[in-house]
Amino acid sequence: MAEPEAERVPDGRRAVVLGGGVLGLSTALELLRGGAEVLLVTESEVGSGASGRSLSWLNAGGSYAESYFRLRMAGIDRYRTLLARHPEADWLAFGGGLYWDDDPFVVIDRHNAQTRRGYEARMLGRDDAAARVPGIDPGVLPHRVLANPGEGWVSLPHLMAGMAGEFTMLGGTLIEHAGLCTVLGESGGPVRGVSTAAGRDYRSDAVVLACGAGTPAVLAAAGIELPDASDPAMLLISRPLEHGLRTVLNTPRISLRPHPGGRLAMDHTWYLDRVKQNADGSWDVDEDILTEVAAEASRLLAGNPEVAVEAWQPGLKPVPGDGEPVFGELQALPGCWVLFTHSGATLGLIGGELAAGEILTGRRHPLLEPFRPERFGYGWES
Repeated sequence: MAEPEAERVPDGRRAVVLGGGVLGLSTALELLRGGAEVLLVTESEVGSGASGRSLSWLNAGGSYAESYFRLRMAGIDRYRTLLARHPEADWLAFGGGLYWDDDPFVVIDRHNAQTRRGYEARMLGRDDAAARVPGIDPGVLPHRVLANPGEGWVSLPHLMAGMAGEFTMLGGTLIEHAGLCTVLGESGGPVRGVSTAAGRDYRSDAVVLACGAGTPAVLAAAGIELPDASDPAMLLISRPLEHGLRTVLNTPRISLRPHPGGRLAMDHTWYLDRVKQNADGSWDVDEDILTEVAAEASRLLAGNPEVAVEAWQPGLKPVPGDGEPVFGELQALPGCWVLFTHSGATLGLIGGELAAGEILTGRRHPLLEPFRPERFGYGWES
């Protein structure tokens, strides 16, 4: 996945990236390509956090503010560029999206809002949808559905494996199983690096925090409060089966997409009251959920093939307090950048690109202006 070399930073410039998800890897790679000396540190393993359990629906179809919509569209664009370079990839596809709701007026309102922005959206009748979207049982479709031909999906674990390989091949240093790390810095002063759980200090000129749902806790240890609305989520992966699906489905009872190896990736929210985090950080899952989700997937698919769950991954979904991304340098800790967002998949490549560009050039990017952490009016605790 090599890129043309970007503008180089002065010799000796060092950066530490905390977080082995797609945002951390993307930022680390862009910094490395730009000539920085980069250390990537992760609490456990690459991809073990939220990026490893994301449905990773690539879209900009929600009721987002205009600035957020533009950022998401830029994020989708970067995945299209990536697919053009890797047309053989089975972990990234743009087969479109199909959406419906129990309330048809919700679907109509969504369509109208999307078309006003120029987002490709088509209202389809049941017969047209069944003809255009292979792999779906026509009998489950409502009278009208919303099709978004430009949407897609990515399997982040597959993408991250390639990114981690390129990172080390280009000379980056990767440290896994570092435990909970802390930021080295003083009130109002510049960042000095990070310290691992074992007390090993790594000095740097810039630090990037891309720790998913753990980001607010890392900042809290440094005395910076970041509003946090992270909540549970769970992704389920099926065993291999013949399903014929090419499109991302978002329905009242399941979100469903193809997954490499003939599998399906599935999630939703209705079962989350039966997914509990224990005091020690482990998770309890009512395993009846697996049967219920698999049955719903089978009901939607043409021929109603048997769907069985092979793996399930509960965990916290990173969500900033106001729902919008938190991207940018901390005024309270100069030299420390934060990347904290619910949209880790869609924004994974563009977020890393823009953050690394700011670090390499010293110039703030206008696309990130609405998402800077200072909008919360935080400060160092006395």
